[in-house]
Amino acid sequence: MPDLYQNLVSLAESDVYPFHMPGHKRNIESTPMKGAFRCDITEIDGFDNLHDESGIILEAEKRANSIYGSEETYFLINGSTCGVLSAVSAVMNEGETILAARGCHKSFYNAAYIKNLNIKFLPYKLNCKYGIPEVYNAQEIAVCITDDVKAVFITSPTYEGKCSDLRGIAKICHEHGIPLIVDGAHGAHFGFKCKNELANNGDAFYKQLPESAIEQGADIVIHSLHKTLPSMTQTALLHIQGKLVDRDRVKRFLRIYQTSSPSYILMASIDLCIKYIMENESEFVVRLIKIRNKLQFALKDCVNIEIPGKNIINDPAKVVIYVKNGAITGQRLYDILRERYNLQMEMAGEKFALAIITGWDTDDGIERLINAIKEIDATISESYSGKHKTGNQDNKSDIQNEFTTDENLSNRKNVIISDLPDKKMNIKEAWDSEKEVVDLESAQGHISGEFVNLYPPGIPILVPGEVISGSILEEIKQYLINNMNVQGLLDRKGFLCVKQK
Repeated sequence: MPDLYQNLVSLAESDVYPFHMPGHKRNIESTPMKGAFRCDITEIDGFDNLHDESGIILEAEKRANSIYGSEETYFLINGSTCGVLSAVSAVMNEGETILAARGCHKSFYNAAYIKNLNIKFLPYKLNCKYGIPEVYNAQEIAVCITDDVKAVFITSPTYEGKCSDLRGIAKICHEHGIPLIVDGAHGAHFGFKCKNELANNGDAFYKQLPESAIEQGADIVIHSLHKTLPSMTQTALLHIQGKLVDRDRVKRFLRIYQTSSPSYILMASIDLCIKYIMENESEFVVRLIKIRNKLQFALKDCVNIEIPGKNIINDPAKVVIYVKNGAITGQRLYDILRERYNLQMEMAGEKFALAIITGWDTDDGIERLINAIKEIDATISESYSGKHKTGNQDNKSDIQNEFTTDENLSNRKNVIISDLPDKKMNIKEAWDSEKEVVDLESAQGHISGEFVNLYPPGIPILVPGEVISGSILEEIKQYLINNMNVQGLLDRKGFLCVKQK
């Protein structure tokens, strides 16, 4: 049976004239995006309907399901955001309690707002060495599940590539008769296999990709295809399995949160991505792991920069470039890689820059990253020793100035979000309340009316409805002194608080 893309091309090459939306009418003169617009249609005869699929879209979803192994798989063209919104809305009733890690994506908090949920937070854990949020095991979840908890929501893998024990967590959830929802947006490539396990040179090197959340028993899993697979931005999948999730409710909320005019170009991109993996799964995995192990091996002797391996970072697609001893900030490293070497990283943390690699990175691109990191590492050593070596002296001197003008992070205070703030209102009540602006020095005891996040990684310091304590104020001040990006403050000087009566 022809795939969705082939059918779109056949339509574009036919004599069928479009007296229907969209307005560009597949006229290639209407836009520079000539190829894409030829295939941009709406729900016409022979092309099914995403919200009531029974033909070509259903067949495409079944193809996706066949490689991931869940019971049902649905296409998402509003990104993983609409998958998270739909999953939480379908599983939870108004006013119920959900157990979740504090570092969830904002779509989770938006779902909690819409459904007026009570969020019971898991203790926040931070790997202090690397400045990376830690993940959870089954026992840590078990001690937090109380009778009022109706579902558990876990992000795994994290942005930085760490994975929770989803198999154990799913078992605990099912013993309590509640579903496990996994935001696996960054793990769409998990579970794919290469035919033969690759040899490695130690614990830091990779042999296979991690297991998928579906394999480990999660009830709902959301995947962003575009993050690590060859699919267009905004494309994602939602998977369901088991008896704890009402499929009809999920479909209802997908119809609410997804556009009623779904893009056939995006759906075709999903289908082409799935077909590629069906035909090239092993080659994709081998290529990705070989690239990662090449990076790992080439940079293992760096003195001032470390690339944490498999014993720390579970996902080979995530390359954490950690600067030892606080020589420079992660943001400074990020900027140097972009401005000096034309290498655009994914994000920067306080102590690291993050690169994402896939099976489609070029050899030249990987060599450029290796050489840049080696040169930066050597320049840090020179800045410590005061010695200047031969080479591209002008470039190295400029880079060295970047290092020597930076405050030494090793002298900075370690800041950890430890005790959770007291909660006086739920998110919906606080967000909908009348607000007032309160300056930093006067905010103690006030109730936050807005999220205050440390970004990256986006972990909320305060959630609407939580009390601003003295310790939280000191924590925020320390972040500001460290010139870290605290979102949710007004001009870095005040809070938006629930107005006191």
